[in-house]
Amino acid sequence: MNTFARAKPRRIVFVNRYFDPDQSATSRMLTDLARGLSGTGWSVEVVCSRQLYDDPMALLARVELRGSILVHRTRTTRFGRSRLIGRAIDYASFYLSAAYKLLRILETGDILIAKTDPPLLSLLAAPIARWTRANLVNWQQDVFPEVASQLRSNPFPPAIDHVLRSLRNESLRRASMNVVISERMAEYFTRQGIPPDRLTVIENWADEVAIQPKPTQASRLRQQLDLRDRFVVCYSGNLGRAHEFETLLGAAGVLCGDDSVKFLIIGGGTNMEGMRRAVAQLALDNMVFLPYQPLEQLGDSLAAADVHLVSLRPELEGLIMPSKLYGILAAGRPVIFIGDGDGDVARAIRRADCGETVPIGASPELIAAIRRMQANPDGRASMGMRARQAFKKYHTKDEAIARWDMLLRLTPARRDVAVQPPRPSDR
Repeated sequence: MNTFARAKPRRIVFVNRYFDPDQSATSRMLTDLARGLSGTGWSVEVVCSRQLYDDPMALLARVELRGSILVHRTRTTRFGRSRLIGRAIDYASFYLSAAYKLLRILETGDILIAKTDPPLLSLLAAPIARWTRANLVNWQQDVFPEVASQLRSNPFPPAIDHVLRSLRNESLRRASMNVVISERMAEYFTRQGIPPDRLTVIENWADEVAIQPKPTQASRLRQQLDLRDRFVVCYSGNLGRAHEFETLLGAAGVLCGDDSVKFLIIGGGTNMEGMRRAVAQLALDNMVFLPYQPLEQLGDSLAAADVHLVSLRPELEGLIMPSKLYGILAAGRPVIFIGDGDGDVARAIRRADCGETVPIGASPELIAAIRRMQANPDGRASMGMRARQAFKKYHTKDEAIARWDMLLRLTPARRDVAVQPPRPSDR
């Protein structure tokens, strides 16, 4: 008997704090996937909050259809991210309201996909899936509480931290499948005792239609900033505590007297203001700061650079994957990664032969890499072509949605049967 033959499509229910029209990174990924799966015949619903990531006071519609996706928005407290206690209360209120909604709408055989905002959402999702006889698939965008511990911002004492990790791991072991976004993350969870047959890697993606390679001189942003005759090194996206900037700052200081090189810094994050202050104190005039650009202009802003930078602190390898890499590859630009030479980004760069890696703190090596790329326009062009080829082979939105669709169609209607993960593309 075909377990997928039903009078109505099987239902997927996502749970995450933010969803369309919110424009935060996790929300955009979720929106892309929800729309893509809806387009392949699934019945898709989303449980989220009524807030926006950058506007905790927003009060979006309680229930609405966004295209064919039914969105259930739950009421939560709205303290925002500025203070830890307020953020914790917001998390707790979402856990409670989302649990109530999920218990009301989930049915036997549904697929519940839990993301990681707020953290440890699998602890909520696992017992609810068991109670409702739904299948749980965890979508791990990061690894908490380990990230907080590495950033020295873990609010829990060691004993509670140990209990939370144990409970988190048990919730992952009981899931039908756990989707992680990088090879190192899969390796980390395997060391935590999660069975390999309950783990599969489906990396994040960029929009292959919205981001197209184009010459630097065709970038409107580059023209507006009067950077046409400069060699532009760009950092685009979030600059948070996971992303080190001292190496970049050291290189910019040495290159300050060279008017041929400009550093373009686009985005925000907890470290961005610190970097701005450091640049002002050092009186560096070779760094241009811009806020996040509108999403529809992302392709143009990425095209403004000759080379892009990506950074990740080595202690966070396997816990976080900088998804900005995929937009850079889509734009057909070479990459310089500042971080662990055996990290996920470094592996991707080596696989595609589209850039270089330098260690944290090695400003002279970063300067040397910049100089090599500046002096070799033909080499940069070849790296850019290989970056785009790697993107089209491994990291397009359509490829990711197809792999998710295959994975979920292999999820049996019975929740006590493990999924057989789709085979990844040969790499």
